[in-house]
Amino acid sequence: MSMWGGRFEQASAGEFRAFNDSLKFDYVLAPFDIQASKAWVNALTEQQLLTNDEQEILQSGLDRLLQRVQKDPRAPLSSNEEDIHSWVESELQKLIGSTARKLHTGRSRNDLVATDLRLWSLAKTHTIGEHLLAAIDALLAFAERYEEAVMPGYTHLQRAQPVLVSHWALAYVEMLERDLERLTQARERLSQSPLGCGALAGSGIAVERHEIAAELGFNGPCRNSLDAVSDRDFVIELLATASLSMVHLSRLSEDIVFYCSGEAGLFLLGDAISSGSSLMPQKKNPDVFELIRGKTGRVAGHLQAMLMTVKGLPLAYNKDMQEDKEGYFDGLAQWQQCLAIMAYALPHLRVDTQVAQHAAELGYSNATDLADYLVGQGIPFRDSHELSGKLVLIAIQQGVPLEALTLADMQQVSSRINEDVYAALALMSGMNRRSALGGTAPAKVHSALRRARQRSQAHAAALTHVRQAKLTDVPKIAELIRYWAAKGEHLPRQEQDIMQAIHQFAVAELNGEIVGCGALYVFGTGLAEIRSLGLQEGLQGKGMGAELVNFLLDQARHLGIARVIALTRAPAFFAKLGFTIADKSRWPEKVMKDCEFCPRKHACDETGLEIRL
Repeated sequence: MSMWGGRFEQASAGEFRAFNDSLKFDYVLAPFDIQASKAWVNALTEQQLLTNDEQEILQSGLDRLLQRVQKDPRAPLSSNEEDIHSWVESELQKLIGSTARKLHTGRSRNDLVATDLRLWSLAKTHTIGEHLLAAIDALLAFAERYEEAVMPGYTHLQRAQPVLVSHWALAYVEMLERDLERLTQARERLSQSPLGCGALAGSGIAVERHEIAAELGFNGPCRNSLDAVSDRDFVIELLATASLSMVHLSRLSEDIVFYCSGEAGLFLLGDAISSGSSLMPQKKNPDVFELIRGKTGRVAGHLQAMLMTVKGLPLAYNKDMQEDKEGYFDGLAQWQQCLAIMAYALPHLRVDTQVAQHAAELGYSNATDLADYLVGQGIPFRDSHELSGKLVLIAIQQGVPLEALTLADMQQVSSRINEDVYAALALMSGMNRRSALGGTAPAKVHSALRRARQRSQAHAAALTHVRQAKLTDVPKIAELIRYWAAKGEHLPRQEQDIMQAIHQFAVAELNGEIVGCGALYVFGTGLAEIRSLGLQEGLQGKGMGAELVNFLLDQARHLGIARVIALTRAPAFFAKLGFTIADKSRWPEKVMKDCEFCPRKHACDETGLEIRL
């Protein structure tokens, strides 16, 4: 069914149709086109351009069509329609008759395709966010499995200094966390609805665009109609995020390929993620990681293609924008697939801890420790560096490691070297000295690993049930607090107080209903407390409470808060999240603010816990 044939006297040529039509790839937008159409039907009904009976007929037809594409997503490909929009209208007309011809009143394919693509992007990026978290969790599990294993760290692909395997894995956790943050920020920016902007100048019907945006799950409507129909920044931004994340996966893959090589031999590939050679029986190839490395160029290429597509486009819509989809769809699909296979592959990767530790001890990687030792003897670092280098040269000439040199050999270079130098040159001694924030000292890495696990849980909460509270949530928050206050678990709070402090609250949702809440209260000294934490009765033990706490801890980190406390009758719950028992009397802020006025002040049965972020 052509959507534009009235002005033409002849049908389009087949060659033109083959070049012009987009159904062969934009058919994946079918569920979102139907979703947008359902919202548009309601908007037209509000403007009395559809009767209630027509609204019901259209909605019923669209529901039937949605069921069809959910059952068979490739159903549109059996037609010869120009694009997914014409297919939806054509099929709807077959289902319900001429009423379907009223659906396109006041809208354009320009604002419709922009809406469809944003809806698809929101759904796709949510799935990708889950895959990013799965890859992060796989790296964290790998780090936890080999937390104490030692391996050589490299610069210029030369052995430099020993590091913990867990420290290496956490470096990639940092990269993927930044990718997740970029993805989350991009989702916020793309969550604006173009529907109701028409072809370019706005709809001729005074629809309530804020209501349409809310019904479709957007944060709000696009503000300018010209920009709304021609903007593809979100496509570029997500392809850029995908490209950078693929670079991170590629770097991780390159490390693994090298560490699994015969030259390094630090890591061992499991059979489940390896392939062999058709000629050489001994080969065990890291194809998974090489493919990730190769696909990185493919995704980055889609980004460059999109940038070149839009660089010279005048306002507003141009047919060039049809080129926004194929590379975009493929780029995000490749990113998702690579994240999924990385999460699958990492548990099949083993560290040969003996080989890795031996390699860490080679290459005079303790030369810096020797220089540091000399600094401790009062020698300036530049001189210490030179003296350490001379001793490395002597060790090379003798064919022994630094720690095998005799004390007499060392004292020929510097008389300040004593017997205690050998303890300083020991592998773990040097590792333990790297104790500044971000260093590879085991104690620091252990803390970093715990914090990374907490952040992962907070990110999971942000992707699933938990979000920042809004004013419209106040009645439900007040209801939850009243329920637990009646049981003696919370101090009561008035709705007006909750409204004034709404920025402190987070809520947990289940099937669109608020079922939990919690608040992060910041004292004047910078100490923060998690309070008013509660779930709907019967939902305990499902992880929502942990998600709420981790969401609030993540907010505390962003605010630069170093210490968070909790006063509770469920200390085991908070202990699982990294909190430790604390002395309540050392919280004067809390004691003066709340405890002085608590009816159980002299018979408190709550345990104080705290966590340092």
